[in-house]
Amino acid sequence: MHRQGALPELLIPASSLETLKVAVHYGADAVYIGGEAFSLRAKAINFTQEDMRQGVALAHEHGVKVYVTVNILAHNEDLEKADAYLAFLAQLKPDALLVADPGLFVRARRICPDLPIHISTQANNVNYETFLFWHSLGAERVVCGRELSLAEIAQIRAQIPDSLEIEAFVHGAMCISYSGRCLLSNFFTGRDANRGACTHPCRWQYHIAREAVPGGSDGIHQTSDAPDSGIQTWIEEESRPGERIPVYENERGTFLFNSKDLCMIEHIPDMIDAGIDSLKIEGRMKNALYVSTTARTYRKALDNLARGRDAYEAGMDWYHRQIRDCTFRPFTTGFFYHKPGGDAQIYDSNTYEKTCTYLGCVQDVVRIGTHQYIEIIQKNKFSVGESAELMHPDGSDTGFEIVEILDEEGKQMQSAPHPQQKLYVRYEGAADRYDIIRRRDTKA
Repeated sequence: MHRQGALPELLIPASSLETLKVAVHYGADAVYIGGEAFSLRAKAINFTQEDMRQGVALAHEHGVKVYVTVNILAHNEDLEKADAYLAFLAQLKPDALLVADPGLFVRARRICPDLPIHISTQANNVNYETFLFWHSLGAERVVCGRELSLAEIAQIRAQIPDSLEIEAFVHGAMCISYSGRCLLSNFFTGRDANRGACTHPCRWQYHIAREAVPGGSDGIHQTSDAPDSGIQTWIEEESRPGERIPVYENERGTFLFNSKDLCMIEHIPDMIDAGIDSLKIEGRMKNALYVSTTARTYRKALDNLARGRDAYEAGMDWYHRQIRDCTFRPFTTGFFYHKPGGDAQIYDSNTYEKTCTYLGCVQDVVRIGTHQYIEIIQKNKFSVGESAELMHPDGSDTGFEIVEILDEEGKQMQSAPHPQQKLYVRYEGAADRYDIIRRRDTKA
């Protein structure tokens, strides 16, 4: 139900049971997850059925909703396999299923009649008749195509009933395609992005190659700065030498599809005014540092907005500093205010910017001898003598020096080089389960 005048839902991604717990801890109103099949993030860790049971139970204990993605574009062979999975979801009782394919929608309505269905952005939802179509079939929410402006969303809101909710992305990576329906991965590798196996060719590193054309230029693939030179320009991806793709060259480089990340932290009131009910953060491939950072930043912004526009505006510098304390690309507002131009792309790199390194997530707080320790599963190397920070959901951070590391047997270690190792780090301050430990690498 559209909540006119109310704060929108904050919807956070979770790639695993651990990141779901982190999302709940850091202020999500709802999380969206994928199982081991029928999800558009097949390369993510994703949830086993037992993980899904635990995750839904834990989220519901804290008043947080769980939406399960069943949003591949199914082929014939997928349909029969989907029935057993949908039967499991009917028993699991998440708060909604996220569907794009009409065939899967029909099957979900038959097999899971009591579960609300949300329509994925993958279904190309860019006009109010499309929203009304899905509503007529029983959908309770539709996710906007990323091609929509806020003005267009407001027009849609005016044409649809209050009982139909609108969800829109507020932060994260942008697809270079039409609402995510990209064929590049299938073309280059045979792995279908629309069936959950995207290899992200828009982020690959490409190199320029040139070749003289016998008898002069063919006038098609020539370099832009030498139209009569008889030289053809190609791109090759670094891990696929010899696979040539003809291309026009210009001075900006060869990262042809590499979009900036969406960030609307400054514009939440405009999204509310447009009638958006749920603010969705992209990132089911991201780690717990990204989840905790984005969740608590947008949570703080929304909570401040609940206190008034002045409180929201006063926190703007803090939001901008915080949102850069994980991996990110330069930011854009996407299509919300105008159609993006060349300045929405990144032409010189496909790497993230990074100010902090994720060290671990607090699993427990224990006493060993006379000292307090936080138990973590190590994610990146760190050593005795380094400085670290413990992130708290209220937006505060506690800096501390790593003075002692113990392994699972209680033996002291000078460094922690092995990922996934259970460790105990001495820490005498206040800490809670699912707090995140990070190392600050550069100044934000």
